[in-house]
Amino acid sequence: MSLTAERYLNLIRGGAASLGGRRQEINDLNVFPIPDGDTGDNMYMTIEAGTHAAGATLDEMAEAVSSLMLLGARGNSGVILSRIFAGMSKGFKGLKEADAAAFTAAMKAGVEEAYHAVSQPVEGTILTVLREGVDAAAGSDSLEEFFDLWIAGMDLSLQHTPELLDVLKKAGVVDSGGAGLLCIAEGMREALHSRFTESVIPSEASVSPAPKVDFSAFTEDSVLEFGYCTEFLLRLQRSKVDLDRFDETVIRDWLATQGDSLVFFRDGSIIKVHVHTMDPGAVLSHCREWGEFLTIKVENMTLQHHENHMDQRFKRSRKPLGVVVVASGKGLCDNFREMGADAVIEGGQTMNPSVERFLEAFDQVEAETILVFPNNSNIILTARQAATLYKDACIEVIPTHTLGEGYYALANLDPELPMEELKQALTEAAASVTTGLVSQAIRDTHEAKCGEYIGFSGKDILTAGAERADVAARLATSLKAGEKDILVIFTGASVPASEGEQLYARLEKAFPTTEVILREGGQPVYDYLLVMC
Repeated sequence: MSLTAERYLNLIRGGAASLGGRRQEINDLNVFPIPDGDTGDNMYMTIEAGTHAAGATLDEMAEAVSSLMLLGARGNSGVILSRIFAGMSKGFKGLKEADAAAFTAAMKAGVEEAYHAVSQPVEGTILTVLREGVDAAAGSDSLEEFFDLWIAGMDLSLQHTPELLDVLKKAGVVDSGGAGLLCIAEGMREALHSRFTESVIPSEASVSPAPKVDFSAFTEDSVLEFGYCTEFLLRLQRSKVDLDRFDETVIRDWLATQGDSLVFFRDGSIIKVHVHTMDPGAVLSHCREWGEFLTIKVENMTLQHHENHMDQRFKRSRKPLGVVVVASGKGLCDNFREMGADAVIEGGQTMNPSVERFLEAFDQVEAETILVFPNNSNIILTARQAATLYKDACIEVIPTHTLGEGYYALANLDPELPMEELKQALTEAAASVTTGLVSQAIRDTHEAKCGEYIGFSGKDILTAGAERADVAARLATSLKAGEKDILVIFTGASVPASEGEQLYARLEKAFPTTEVILREGGQPVYDYLLVMC
């Protein structure tokens, strides 16, 4: 089989059809703190532009596809994708049709052109996936063999991208651009075997709905941190430059000083630019020194939103160990997150979470093994029930009966220990903690009247009184805080900061050999939570 103009256009349409139906999967792989647009949508709209090309011979068709992709290119990934096909067009120059050897040479030209378009090529991206895929297919005897080997090579390369880029490894994803290119290649192979129809190509309207803009992400008090994604097509003007002698690197070098993620190339008298910059106005104003704009797009990179439904191959790789804790109160929840909790389930006394809520948290964590700290006697059985139902990870419930036990156990988590040793160490750490609680009595008891504050540990009421800070101080004494190394005070939601600070000073003076720490817990029900170890 040889590649004709008609077959080449069919490959482009097949690639667009494949990516068009899976663009959201690719969007969800973005790892930039504030995602740079939508990789899947950008790549799709770039290749879809090429589906409207026309040409009698292969080289004419390839040139038409390249020109339309140039005009339709969006985002960093879309620009790189357009350069792949621009390089292929150069490789097909003078050919009416191509065999496997000519197609391989054109693909290698596409690799070279794509690398050249990026100011600072980074391995572990679409560039690596493309290059290693083409290398794997080199020497193919037929187009069918080329596509089989190309796709297999790209798939393998894609799975290794997290090993090359820490940002991918930390986020637990493969490179989004590489994944998008793989989708395109698979669609092209389907088209090569005539297993697709044009009807499966989504319309432009279905791909680019009104963007989901969360305007609350950038308020009157926000500080611009991520800058603007700025893209434009600049037509060089004869009145401003000598087109035959003009060296476009003067623009490229200047842009490199104005931002990052720069993708830049020249195609005839057209300059295509993608750059992240804090001052798009300065960029646009300066570039008019050489020409006039054909298109301009500027987006605040804070305003993005994504969902998550992706191919199993592209799913976030599960990290070895994750942590789920149950807690209530903003301060306590924040403390647990700072200590390494991947998911915090809001709950506790009077707010026992359901099995379903645990299952949702396990999905959120995406780890091979998940440690669960229920932090309440009434929640341990629920956590264990959820553990028996969950099949996508090994769930280990550490039987922490109080927030204090969970706090100290998590502080002693050593992920390097074998699992059985780790479980034992965490259980022993929890058992070594003394937890004291102060809350208001809701009815009369032998120890206190309704409305008074009681200080207790477990089910034992140890002190009571009208002033909660006094009750907390006496409780600390009853629990022998002076014999402990550390005493952590978590203030409840209704405790003023000044009151907590006074109690802290009082206990620090009363127990000079104990390290006293004050934290704003914000927990309901318990005015004070004392953790001693």
